[in-house]
Amino acid sequence: MALGRGSANKTMALVLAFACLLLVHIEIAESAVYTVGDGKGWTFNMATWPKGKNFKAGDVLVFKYNPSVHNVVSTNAAGYKGCRAPGGAKVFKSGNDRITLARGRNFFICNFAGHCQSGMKIAVTAA
Repeated sequence: MALGRGSANKTMALVLAFACLLLVHIEIAESAVYTVGDGKGWTFNMATWPKGKNFKAGDVLVFKYNPSVHNVVSTNAAGYKGCRAPGGAKVFKSGNDRITLARGRNFFICNFAGHCQSGMKIAVTAA
């Protein structure tokens, strides 16, 4: 039985759809997920937590904390150094935040009074 052009087009469409799904799966599989602070979660004295870890753009940081007493603010270098959130900074407050790293330096602080100054901040470099 001969196949018409419609069958070839459907087969090609299925092959392309499968290839796209495979590429998406490979991209997801390459990303790592890190829980900030490991078993302690997002807390004080976190500045050294990133040391020894090799982060890549697309990796995900999971911040686990009590949202009634902490938050996570994605900030810039000045905000990190001065423990201040610049205008328009993204504030996360779910207690289980998943943040995808961008290439380069990524800075995070807790902007509850005194928390950043007590070391509740991290700077992560993603290759």
